[in-house]
Amino acid sequence: MSLTIRSAKLSDAPSLAMLMCELGYETTSAEMRQRLKPIVRDARFRTFVAEIGNTVCGVIGTLTHPSYEHNNPPGKIIALVVSKKQRRGGIGRALIAAAEKDFAERRIVRISLTTRFKRKAAHQFYEALGYEPTGWRFVKQLRASNS
Repeated sequence: MSLTIRSAKLSDAPSLAMLMCELGYETTSAEMRQRLKPIVRDARFRTFVAEIGNTVCGVIGTLTHPSYEHNNPPGKIIALVVSKKQRRGGIGRALIAAAEKDFAERRIVRISLTTRFKRKAAHQFYEALGYEPTGWRFVKQLRASNS
């Protein structure tokens, strides 16, 4: 069967929720639909899905934004998941290529992404595509205020 890459729709929420769960982010279809609503409306975001035979088997989400560091706005890959059953078949590469093409069409020349330390295979994948490690990401969870 052939691979198709297309823009995501709200109706893809159940498939995207399943993909997020495969990455370790427990997500319901309803939660994904709520997350996806503002994303699909915001021109700074792009979400592409990979389909084989009308079944979503991968997703990539990107964001562009103004920068303090650079004159040209950078692009960021903020999500990339390929279903476990379909990994190592070129779907991740196809999704990255679609995102890079979209960035290039919008004159975005610098792309970044983050990945967890434990995802060694992902590190090798990104490096094979020309991405270089340049720093660390730090995260702190804040408590929600009651105001």
